[in-house]
Amino acid sequence: MPSKRTMRGQVAVAGIGETTYYKHGQSPDAQFKLTLEAILAAAEDAGIDPREIDGIASYADDKNPADRVAAALGMKSLRFANMVWGGGGGGGSGAIGNAAMAIHAGVADCVVVYRGLAQGQGARFGSGAHYPTAITGSYATSIPYGVMSPAQMFAMRTTRLMHEHGISRSTLRAVSMASYHHAQNNPRAVMRGRPLDEEGYDNSRWITEPFRLFDCCLENDGAAALILVPADRAKDLKQKPVYLLGAAQGAEYRAGAGGHNNPDYATSSFKTVAPDLFSMAELGPGDVDVVQSYENFTGGVVMSLIEHGFCTYENANEVIAFENLIAPKGKLPLNTSGGNLAECYMHGLELNIEAVRQIRGTSPNPVEGADVAFVNSGPMVVPATNSIFGSEATL
Repeated sequence: MPSKRTMRGQVAVAGIGETTYYKHGQSPDAQFKLTLEAILAAAEDAGIDPREIDGIASYADDKNPADRVAAALGMKSLRFANMVWGGGGGGGSGAIGNAAMAIHAGVADCVVVYRGLAQGQGARFGSGAHYPTAITGSYATSIPYGVMSPAQMFAMRTTRLMHEHGISRSTLRAVSMASYHHAQNNPRAVMRGRPLDEEGYDNSRWITEPFRLFDCCLENDGAAALILVPADRAKDLKQKPVYLLGAAQGAEYRAGAGGHNNPDYATSSFKTVAPDLFSMAELGPGDVDVVQSYENFTGGVVMSLIEHGFCTYENANEVIAFENLIAPKGKLPLNTSGGNLAECYMHGLELNIEAVRQIRGTSPNPVEGADVAFVNSGPMVVPATNSIFGSEATL
C-alpha cells in the first residue's frame, strides 16, 4: 500500500504579479521583459527581494529560459528549474504543483511560476502555420490531413461529447457568457467594455463547428507569475497566505496513444487526475466555493466540470447554466476574472491567479466567504493538471 501522496497545506502562494494584458501582437515590450515585469510584480506583492527566489517553474515550452531569468533577477542561487511536458495550457497547475513539490522536498525555498507570451513576436499559437515541416507524434495523424489548429482538433472531441451525451449549444453558450459577464468588472480584462448576450453569441461567425467565435480563447501578449514559499514562512510575509491544498497531473489510459485515436475520445483527460487531486486535498467537488476552468474552448470546460464531479453527463445542461455560473450568487461561480475567453490568454495561469484572489477576497467578482478555489488547466491535452487553493480556515 503506497503512502498517502500529499503536500496539503505545506506550501503557500505568497505573491502574484501580472503585466498589462495586450491584444495579440500589440505589446510594446519583448516577451522576456514582460516576464521579468510579472515576476518583479509578484515579488513586490509578496514583500520578497526577487534575489531571494531560488527556483523556477513553467510549462508548455516557455520561451523564457530559467538561466536567463535567474541572471536577470540577480538570483543568488538557482536551486530548481523545471518545465511540464506538453504544449498549450495543460501545465499551468502542474507547474505550480512542481514548484510546491520542490519546496516541500527541501530542494528550494522560494519558487516562481511564470508564463510570458508575446505572440506577435513569434508564431501565432492558434494557427497551423508554425508547425515544423518534420511532423512527429500525434500531429502526424492530423496535420497531413488538414487538421492543423487546436480549434479543429478539439472541435471533433466536443462534437462527440454533444452527440453521445446530449450536451446542448446553450450549455457552451452559458460558459462563454459567464466569462464575458465577469470580465466587465475586471479592469485587467481585454474584453472589458464588450459585454456578450445570447444574440451576440448566436450570430457570431463560425470558427469550426461546433465552435463559434466566442467559444474560442483569446490570443494575447503579456505575462503572469506566482511566488510560492513554505507555509510557515508565508505567515510572516506581506499578504494573506493562500495555501495549496492539492495539485495533480497526468491522464487516463492511452491518452497519449494518438491525438485522435484515444479509446475515450470525448474526454478532457481528467478522469484519473481528478480523484488524485481531491484525495490529496481531502475535499470533494461539493466543498469547492469557486471554479476556474481553462477554456481553450467551451467544450473542454463542460468535459472538465463533468469529470471533476461538479455535474454529470445527465444534468450538465441544467447545472452549466448562466445564472448558476456567475458570482456572487451562482451555485457554481465560474471563471470570475473572465478567464481565457474574456480576461486574457496567459495559457491559463491567470486562472490560478484569480483563484488566489478569490481566497484573498480581492477578486473583481468576489464570491463571499470563499475558502476553497479550484483550477483545472488545459483540458483535452496531455498531461492535464489541476490544483486547489484554500484559506487558513481549510487547514
